[in-house]
Amino acid sequence: MHIPAKVDYGMRALLTLAARGEPATGESLAAAQGLPVKFLGAILNDLRRAGLVASQRGAEGGYRLARPPSAIAVADVIRALDGPLAEVRGLRPEAATYEGAAEHLQEVWVAVRAALRAVLETVTLEDVVAGKLPKDVARLTADPDAWAPH
Repeated sequence: MHIPAKVDYGMRALLTLAARGEPATGESLAAAQGLPVKFLGAILNDLRRAGLVASQRGAEGGYRLARPPSAIAVADVIRALDGPLAEVRGLRPEAATYEGAAEHLQEVWVAVRAALRAVLETVTLEDVVAGKLPKDVARLTADPDAWAPH
């Protein structure tokens, strides 16, 4: 799975908001994570349009989470910033069709999406900030092979 900078930066900004528990400006979020201010501003606008953050003006202004950190899954952020979790040539896996020797390839792509969902839909911002991942996810990271490049 490719995780673009847009998703990585968005996650980092949201995690910073979750940890702070109070509104923060785009500039302060960018500074806290060493992110480019203009790019993060565009990302925050996308997150606002997706209903994951809210913005408020004034002296107490800035961005805040639109929902509790326990109600925002990593998958929500990825979908808001990058689209569906898994695509095959721009199609959802169930829409891809194959013939001959590749006939069952669709099942592989559907399984890949299911595996991504099993992790990304269960891990919330609160989990990441607290460093307490769901047991099934923590079990995956406990396997030394998970950390080894292949």
